Amino acid sequence: MRISSLLWLGLVSAGLAEPLAPAYWADRWRGWHFYEEHAPEPEAERPVATSPAVVPLRPPELAAFEQLQKAVEQTRNIAIMRPTEANVRRYMELEMQVVGRASYFADVAQRVAWATPALDPTLHGRPVNATALEVFERQQQAERAATVAGLGRENALFFFYRADCPYCHAFAPILQGFATRHGLQVVAIALDGGPLPGFPDARPDNGIAAALQVTQVPALYLAHPASATVTPIGFGVLSESQLLERLAIVALPRTQAMLPGTTRRLTLP
Repeated sequence: MRISSLLWLGLVSAGLAEPLAPAYWADRWRGWHFYEEHAPEPEAERPVATSPAVVPLRPPELAAFEQLQKAVEQTRNIAIMRPTEANVRRYMELEMQVVGRASYFADVAQRVAWATPALDPTLHGRPVNATALEVFERQQQAERAATVAGLGRENALFFFYRADCPYCHAFAPILQGFATRHGLQVVAIALDGGPLPGFPDARPDNGIAAALQVTQVPALYLAHPASATVTPIGFGVLSESQLLERLAIVALPRTQAMLPGTTRRLTLP
């Protein structure tokens, strides 16, 4: 017993065996009347029951479409790399299938649009029928004229020109007639200080052209003195229809929200 104990101590000290917890018979003070309670073994973790993932059913049409799309792409690539009669013919046959399906889809979509006014593009926006187009343009012209007439109550047009600019001389009578018909005030501003027929009250530039970065004439801006804002309308020679269209569009609040950077705030004279 002593040899075994010495041997065990030697193994432990040499690091060849791991020390164990003392056995119950090594404690004499316990006596013979006792029982040893063992620590309960940890319970094995029970697997959590999970319901199988529900995979949504994929429409068979999508699989067929992808298969046809892949076949067309592969046959086209083969025909490009090796343009034999058989390869090109195979690709053209598949391409005709695609064109046929697209044509049939277009026919069905057209008939759906005819039967559903909300989906008919010819009833929304600019018509395609000549008679309807004439009515549309006449109505649009009246609406734009009313909008531009309303602008004349609180706005003015800044007209930048040079006396030696032939385009300014060509645009001056167009602008003058347009302003007279729609009740707009035009403030002509001469960049070179020279006169312009039709605008005897033209003013010399006082620095506002540099503030607006006017580099090309003729230039037209819509000015709102109450808010001290100036918005560009256009450059070059514009027709009356263009003036009417641009002024009516610029007057819309949503148009100003689209390009807020074009509107400048200035101290107006």
